[in-house]
Order: sequence, then structure tokens, then C-alpha cells
Amino acid sequence: QVQLVESGGGLVQPGGSLRLSCAASGRTFSGSVMAWFRQPPGKDRKSVAAINWSGGSTYYADSAKGRFTISRDNAKNTVYLQMDSLKPEDTAVYYCAASYRAYIGSYSYPDTYDYWGQGTQVTVSS
Repeated sequence: QVQLVESGGGLVQPGGSLRLSCAASGRTFSGSVMAWFRQPPGKDRKSVAAINWSGGSTYYADSAKGRFTISRDNAKNTVYLQMDSLKPEDTAVYYCAASYRAYIGSYSYPDTYDYWGQGTQVTVSS
């Protein structure tokens, strides 16, 4: 089992930045693909970004490209999502997810991930 705990959400003005963190515990962090998803109010959960164990392979949704950066610190069992130039449409609950069976072509699919955090709210508003 893997336990995931997100933090770093909050209220930010348009154009601002936030850094989300996801701390993992339980099963070894080694070999995992980590991802961030988000779910706006009344909408489906969709992928934002993903990163493989080494950090050498990443995925970004079109909405995140150029503004968000995913990274991980394996020594700290933590994955991060740096979000810059935030827009009101980025408002959502952001979830961290882990998979030990994901491959490059499956990074964006929720069904690929077996472990999920409880989510952290990000609100972008003036």
C-alpha cells in the first residue's frame, strides 16, 4: 500500500504561483510513476502532469505545458507540481496519484493509477 498526502493548495490571484507537494509513504517509492490530476467543480478528473521514477520521462497536458513543472525528490519520497501563471480555469481539486505499472502511453489515464491522495483545493480568483 502507498499513502499519498498532498499539500500546498490555497487561494491565489490570477498570474500567481503555487507549489503543490505530495508525500508518499508505505510501499517503496522506487519504480513508481507519479502524477497530478485535477477535478474542477462538476467536471471529470483529468490529468495534469506525470513523471517516471528517474525523472527522465514526463508528461504534461496541453493546459499545463509552459506553465506547470512536475518534479520529484526520491530521497524525500515527494513529488511536486510547480504552477506558474495561474488562471481562473486552473481552479480545481488537485490529486496526487502513484502507479507501478504505468508506461509512457498511459500516463494520462486515471485507470493507470492504483493509489490516490485525498486532494488539495486550488482556487485562482481575484
